[in-house]
Amino acid sequence: MDRLIYVYGLVPHLEMEEKPLSTNIPGFEGEPLQSIDCGEVTAVISGLNAEFNSEEALKDKMENDMEWLQEKAFHHHETILALYKNYTIIPLKFCTIYKNEENLLDEIRKKQESLKHTFTVLQGNEEWNLKIYCDDNVFKNELVLHHSEIEEKRSEIASLSPGRQFFEKRKLDQLVEKEIEAEKTRICENIHARLMEFSVHAAVKKNWSKDMTGTQEKMAWNSVFLIDSNSVDRFQDIIRSQEESLKEKGWRLEATGPWPAYHFSSFS
Repeated sequence: MDRLIYVYGLVPHLEMEEKPLSTNIPGFEGEPLQSIDCGEVTAVISGLNAEFNSEEALKDKMENDMEWLQEKAFHHHETILALYKNYTIIPLKFCTIYKNEENLLDEIRKKQESLKHTFTVLQGNEEWNLKIYCDDNVFKNELVLHHSEIEEKRSEIASLSPGRQFFEKRKLDQLVEKEIEAEKTRICENIHARLMEFSVHAAVKKNWSKDMTGTQEKMAWNSVFLIDSNSVDRFQDIIRSQEESLKEKGWRLEATGPWPAYHFSSFS
């Protein structure tokens, strides 16, 4: 029976030699994980039944079977986390599948030098994520209270006729909203710049909606950092210090990690 190759990630061959792959980690269909060597790179894989896991069958499951998708996506993530504990790993995307071993080996051979460089960048470094949230109502009250231009505008409007007040208040509301967004951006950029001092690489990602985060506050910033393991404590100290200084103004900082380097490695 034909077997497809499901790939979880790539690790340095020397690391796999020093610590052979555990047979206790189940693969996509329950069988133990396997490894395939290609020069200085080892692929961690799982065999798949080709009859039940064709491209069309997998596409149908991903689009129409949410329970299956959640179970398998969670399995993929947990497997990479287990591998990350023991190896420097380039994690591959969910459902990265090759028709056969030779196709996978060809792809690795083509990218051998690039993969070696990526391993060098990742070794001794950790990926961390920082999400910054802001309660706009709390921050708005705080900002208005200490914003001289807004206070001056309010005083001017109070002396106008009722008709003029209506239009001027609308203009003031627009000014307040503009100032809020500008100040939020400034605060987030300043925090990001401070943390960049401890980062090998960093990237700003798209903010998540409240539906995705499940939080009452809006996400104001979403960033990822690749940090030297020796600098992680200082990185976290700065985050705690920044949150302490901002929490009464409606801010909350959420740092998570270390994670496999999803954002700082690629095999695509």
